[in-house]
Amino acid sequence: MATEIEQIHAIRDQSLTQLKQLRESPKPSYTVDGQQVSWQQYVESLQQTIDWCDQKLAGYQPFEYRSQGTTA
Repeated sequence: MATEIEQIHAIRDQSLTQLKQLRESPKPSYTVDGQQVSWQQYVESLQQTIDWCDQKLAGYQPFEYRSQGTTA
């Protein structure tokens, strides 16, 4: 079973792959049966997903507090 971090990495990797493919061969927006398909909105959605993943992964990163001890 994958850990949460592994799942977030997988989501991020898939989103980056889809974003790369869309940027390599952009598609026009169109309407199908009265429903608008906007590739720009899809690209923005992928970018938001990547940003969300980055924020979640940053929360798992180790952090340090800089401190200085003194003796009297």
